[in-house]
Amino acid sequence: MPTSKSKRSRYTPPPQKKAPPSPMWVPIVMFTLLGIGMIVVIVNYLELLPGGAKNSYLFVGLGSITAGFMLATQWR
Repeated sequence: MPTSKSKRSRYTPPPQKKAPPSPMWVPIVMFTLLGIGMIVVIVNYLELLPGGAKNSYLFVGLGSITAGFMLATQWR
């Protein structure tokens, strides 16, 4: 007697492989960029950089912080 379709087992794909851990340089560079960006923004606010407070210093600091956050999304 043939088996009904409801009793047949359905195909289940194999589980996805877990991604390997990040290299050691990823968290080091991430924390370095976040720290440098924070320091540049604070020192710019205190007007301790050459030329006083400039938007270019602020953009460098915020860009560094953004790059650090982008690396944080890749850290496993």
